[in-house]
Amino acid sequence: MKKLILTLTTALIIGQIATVSAQEGPTLRLSLPDAQQYAVEHSYTMQNAALDVQKAEYTRWQTIASMLPQVKAGFDYQNMCGYTMNFGGGGSMMSMIPDSITIGGMTLPISFPTSTTETETESGGIAMNPSGTFSITASVAVTGAQIVGIILNNIAKDMVDVSKRQTEQTTRSQVRSIYVSILVMEDIVGLLDSSLANMERLEKTTQESVAAGAAEQIQADKLHVQVASLRNSINANRRSLTMLYNSLILQLGADVNSKIVLTTSLDDVLDINHLAKLTMDKFVIDSNYNYQLLQQNEKLAKRNVTMAWMDFTPTLSAYYQYSAKTYFGKDEGFNMTPPNMVGASISIPLFTTGSRYAKIRAAKIDYQEALNSKQQAEDGLRVQYNQLCYDLVNAIETYQIQKDNLDVTKRVFDNTTEKYKYGHASNLEVTNASTDIITAQSNYIQAVMSVVSAEVALENLLGK
Repeated sequence: MKKLILTLTTALIIGQIATVSAQEGPTLRLSLPDAQQYAVEHSYTMQNAALDVQKAEYTRWQTIASMLPQVKAGFDYQNMCGYTMNFGGGGSMMSMIPDSITIGGMTLPISFPTSTTETETESGGIAMNPSGTFSITASVAVTGAQIVGIILNNIAKDMVDVSKRQTEQTTRSQVRSIYVSILVMEDIVGLLDSSLANMERLEKTTQESVAAGAAEQIQADKLHVQVASLRNSINANRRSLTMLYNSLILQLGADVNSKIVLTTSLDDVLDINHLAKLTMDKFVIDSNYNYQLLQQNEKLAKRNVTMAWMDFTPTLSAYYQYSAKTYFGKDEGFNMTPPNMVGASISIPLFTTGSRYAKIRAAKIDYQEALNSKQQAEDGLRVQYNQLCYDLVNAIETYQIQKDNLDVTKRVFDNTTEKYKYGHASNLEVTNASTDIITAQSNYIQAVMSVVSAEVALENLLGK
């Protein structure tokens, strides 16, 4: 049964390897700066941030366009189904219709065909022939709210630009964290591989000594357990390494079947001199993206107060209309539609039961809250800067200690295994040395990631 399970497992692994090989994508050789730039250019998060900028620009132009002349055309068809207009009485209707008519101060002539035999019925009515009217209307309306709205849209666009730069900063930081994690994990796997080779040689030598009667089986069994534990730790790290590569591919926005090759070494990334200088950089709060967003929010709140006042401003509007009416009967009908018309108006708000004043007061309160939030954030960012500098210094010191500890633990392990070969070290000492090296590598990984985390947090705060 165990043999069957082993065979099925092996077949499954081979099948997965074959599938991955068949779908293998391009190989990307990336330094850390190249990986960060690749993510900025290809990640979906950055693509959405760029689209938000375009959307904000289109929104701004919508407001601008609302202040420009709006032109529309139309065609209206009327058919009264043979209806005849009858004013009552006998005789000709022409004597009852004036020569002109006045509408809105404009005097329009009224003309009819000289012959009334077609348009007037025998009873004195006027036939209402089918007609169609083609019209073009151009209008424009300007309010104070529209002008302030353009300013508000400009501020909103600036906020989207800041958010885009902040998204780029976050993307670069995330790529850096994953990149460093992969480098650390690869170093640890290499270290544990060499330790595993030593332990396997010790296990083999001890097993041979047991066979020769020079050692007890319990010693060989203990070494076997240590070898299995060390191998399990290596396998766990390799699985974590695979997950990190997958995370990096997703962060980059690359083909999911791509193979990533990192070309920057861990020592180049963890430049202690650069990190130390970072803690001495002057904190320019205007470079912080969160603070920039608060500044834009303050401007937005201030303009909203102006927008509230715009409810008191008049609305100006003007229009021009051209109309051409055509009758589809044999003779022209009763046409009272002027071909050209212009107009203008002004609307002034007078009384709204105090709602506009309440809106203004509410906008002023929002503005004051925006000022308070900005001041609170400014104080908090300055305190945070000092704390992050301390955190980075502590992380660097811990990293240097854990790096030295890992080196010492590795040398102790090698020395202990060498002594064990000649009977100068006990099985317990070998076991302890093996456990220590696993613990040291775990502490080392944690120390490296603490440095990266502290560095990224400080750089984000400084707006780098």
